[in-house]
Amino acid sequence: MAALMNLEDKKLLARYLLSRNDPMSIEPDKISLAETALRMQSRCATEFDFNYPDQLKPTPSSLNQVPDKSDPLPNSDIVVITWTADEVDALADIFTCPYHIPVRSMRTKNDWYEYDRNFQSKFKNQIRKGAPSRGTSDNVDMLGSYFPCKIGDKKVLCFKSQLHLNQDGIKTGDGTATLPVKDLFKQIIEETNAKYILTTGTCGGTFLDHDLGDVVVTKSGKFRLADEFKNEPFNHKIYQSNWDISTSYFHFAESFMEANMQKIQEPDMLPPTTKYLYNGAPIQTRQNKPNIYLEDLNLPATCPILTTDYFEFGNSTTNNLQDEGCGVEMGDAALGLACSELGNQAPKWAVVRNLSDPVINGNLREDAARRDNPRVALQTLWAVWYYETYGYWTTINSALATWSVIAGI
Repeated sequence: MAALMNLEDKKLLARYLLSRNDPMSIEPDKISLAETALRMQSRCATEFDFNYPDQLKPTPSSLNQVPDKSDPLPNSDIVVITWTADEVDALADIFTCPYHIPVRSMRTKNDWYEYDRNFQSKFKNQIRKGAPSRGTSDNVDMLGSYFPCKIGDKKVLCFKSQLHLNQDGIKTGDGTATLPVKDLFKQIIEETNAKYILTTGTCGGTFLDHDLGDVVVTKSGKFRLADEFKNEPFNHKIYQSNWDISTSYFHFAESFMEANMQKIQEPDMLPPTTKYLYNGAPIQTRQNKPNIYLEDLNLPATCPILTTDYFEFGNSTTNNLQDEGCGVEMGDAALGLACSELGNQAPKWAVVRNLSDPVINGNLREDAARRDNPRVALQTLWAVWYYETYGYWTTINSALATWSVIAGI
């Protein structure tokens, strides 16, 4: 993926990253059997056999019969929502193994259940053609996939959304667009009657002292929109949840994270070509030990997740995202917006995000593209490299942090 610079390119880059390798967005005849077999391999039997305390190991709870795609979601105490292929693979490996996200070319009894309730009547006219939830034929239209599990006596529903703030919108005016993911949040809440809802997945870091694989947990979300939603009334607003999150099981999750921390160790580096006048040894990195950071504990009292409508990341010199929030991603504040509209009917909600890319060195070149100048967007190049390289393994950490939040309820 070439480095990209202007706002439109950053929006397209965001769409690429959100739908990258997503089997639910690909037509069945375009997925090879080899790719299918690779995705079906589960790591959970070996690498994730953690010693969960107090009989709180996540246990999948398959339904008595496979539901129809248009059936309502099952009643649940807690809903966990995630977004991308790497993120749902990690969530499934921690919460629902051996039941995994479906692969369209080869469905099995171990697949998550597909969900398209009210797609045609309520959602389709809000979603642009080419979005991940829409294929070239109606049989691909999909809102998401889900699977129930239990943590102790709590009924948990894991949900993989095919809707995204950045992916779906149809322009309704200058800087305004449809936002069907907000309606999906409401439908999930109404059908499950959940008392708690969490979103989880990757984000870009904003604090210099936060490392690759660290996890931020926040009860607030802020819109930071500059493209298709820039003139919406919710832009720049902060939405908050009244949830006193227990940290009782955080140290267990952090100890589980350490078991695989070598998988997220940044490599020693050399210049990319021998033209650089450097003959020394590779530049070494520090060992990172994953930590969980919680709003109003080891984060500031109001430290929201930042939701953008384009691909954004923290850098060390210019954008000062640490002054606004604890991480940057593309969707979570829409949950806060949905819950604000539900009023007293809203569940408690929180965001659990892992750093798939740390704060990028702001001294790297990030030149604007011109016809007479090749694009030199090294900051973007590195941010994308981190995301693509470490997305799955860093998301194992946010899945474990999500478990620790649920265990403390």
